Amino acid sequence: MAGAPPSSSSSSSSSSSANPSSSSGLPPPPPPPKILLAKPSPGPAAAQDSSSAGAPPPSSVPGGVLLRPSRNAPQPGSLNLFSDTWEFHTERILPFLTDNTDFNVVGIIGPTGVGKSTILNELYGFDGSSPGMLPPFATQSEETIAMAKHCTAGVELRVSSERLILLDAQPMFSPSVLVDMMRPDGLSTISVLNGESLSADLAHELLGIQIGVFLLSVCNVLLVASEGIYDFSMWKLMLTVDLLKHDIPDPSMLTSAQSQASTTGAEKDNKVNQQLTNEEHLAAPVFIHTKVPFSPRLQDRDLSPSNTVCLKSALSKYLKSSSFADDNFRDMAEEQVESKSSDTMNNESKSTGPSLFLLPLRTQDGCHKPLFGSYDSMLAQLRDQILSMNGCSFVKPVSERDWLRNLAKIWELVKKSPVISEYCKTLQRSGLFRR
Repeated sequence: MAGAPPSSSSSSSSSSSANPSSSSGLPPPPPPPKILLAKPSPGPAAAQDSSSAGAPPPSSVPGGVLLRPSRNAPQPGSLNLFSDTWEFHTERILPFLTDNTDFNVVGIIGPTGVGKSTILNELYGFDGSSPGMLPPFATQSEETIAMAKHCTAGVELRVSSERLILLDAQPMFSPSVLVDMMRPDGLSTISVLNGESLSADLAHELLGIQIGVFLLSVCNVLLVASEGIYDFSMWKLMLTVDLLKHDIPDPSMLTSAQSQASTTGAEKDNKVNQQLTNEEHLAAPVFIHTKVPFSPRLQDRDLSPSNTVCLKSALSKYLKSSSFADDNFRDMAEEQVESKSSDTMNNESKSTGPSLFLLPLRTQDGCHKPLFGSYDSMLAQLRDQILSMNGCSFVKPVSERDWLRNLAKIWELVKKSPVISEYCKTLQRSGLFRR
């Protein structure tokens, strides 16, 4: 993974802003893209009020990283891909991206409370020990847990200095998400399919599938988080997502096909462009089971290498008919097992299929630590392996900004997908959802 683009220091940046004209008479170079390092504020009005009240702006460091001087300071605006009505917007995010083509996109989905934001903060390289700095992705507080609320709505985007684009999706199967999108008459406040009015519970089901299809289409690596080793709901969801992901093009091919189509009007070229546009992309899935319990008396039965192999085998068999059974997907579970065991592992640990990783339950200081690694050490290991793995690349090189612009087109294709629409009709006929 390439490093961040060269950027000027904060001192030179301030001097150039004070003196727009250089000695040579040339305009100053454009500032480097900023990197958001705090959870968005409730709204732009609050930030504006704080600014007018004389609140100091966030300080900056080389590389354009925004530092929070205190937890009471105004926070920067949201980098959410979607509006409250799930309309895609890019203008707010474009200043954070560049024309660089050497970047990787990592997304994550999963239910509430499995540690999605914590994992992404680790991938970002956030140091929680630094005073006065908020994490890039907000984690659950005691208040949100007590009120059964979710932290993330829509899909939040952050960019690290290494040009790693991280996407944090709102939780799957979340009752609080369902409540937020339900009208008094039981219908959904969000139109998920071509403006059709659906019941809130059905729209909630379809929205989760659409988010999965969208992330699988625009990421290089997609992390699929579950809680414990007995929760297979995300396995089922990903099987459905893979089944319904049809005719969603590769983000890099949209720009290529459209630029070629603008230069020629020949029918033959249009057919070729159509084929290029239909080139599909599938992110490499990494299944992560978090909060795996352990017992000192049972020698961490759930975290043992043999259990990891059994769970990996079950995952491979469950998804054997899906696209995730492709041998091109690198197996991270193999490295995890080999790092914790010895010659007792058989050839099953070498099986191909989706990647699997287990994270132990986080314990308080003074408690027994798992035999096969603490939470912090395993989280750091997960970060190293994800950053070193070769995710599924896009067909052609594409810049960060073109990738973002094409995301809006892909989201429209997802909302108008005839396959998902037909699946919706099947669910309506099943009688499982309110009419």
